[in-house]
Amino acid sequence: MRTLVKTFAAAALIAVSTFAMAAEGPGAKATKANIKLSTADFALEHYVAVTTEGESAGVEQLFAADFNQKIQATNAQSNSRSEVVKSLKKQKGEKLNCAVSADIIEESADCMVAKVTLKFENFTKTDLVTLERVGNDWKVSKSINSYK
Repeated sequence: MRTLVKTFAAAALIAVSTFAMAAEGPGAKATKANIKLSTADFALEHYVAVTTEGESAGVEQLFAADFNQKIQATNAQSNSRSEVVKSLKKQKGEKLNCAVSADIIEESADCMVAKVTLKFENFTKTDLVTLERVGNDWKVSKSINSYK
C-alpha cells in the first residue's frame, strides 16, 4: 500500500512538472528548469523519467557531483557524471519501448537504494540506483546496470 501511494504521488509530480514545462512554450530552455527533488521518491521518479522517457529538464541537478555509473557486461564499463548527463541530453524526447518497474530495496532518512527494471522485447536491464540527501535535495549518486 505504501509503495502504491508513493507511485501515485510520484506520477502526480511528473504530470505537474510536465504541464509546467509545457506552459513555458516551445522556446523555453530545459536546462533552466529547476526540478524540486525534495524527497527520494520524487528524485527516483524523475530519474526513471530521464532515463526512459527522454525527459531533459533538471538532468544536471539530478546527479550528485561524484555520480558514477557502472555497466556490468562482458566488457565492464564505468561512466562519469558528465558522460551520463551528456548522453541523456542527446536522448531528449526519446521514449524507450519497454515496461518499467521501480522497487525500493532500502530506505533511510538520508539514503535510498532502488531497483529499476526495464523489460524490453529480447532482454531485461536492471539498474540498481543509490540516492542520497544532499542539503535539501535528493541526488542520484550511483547506478549499476546489468543485462539479462
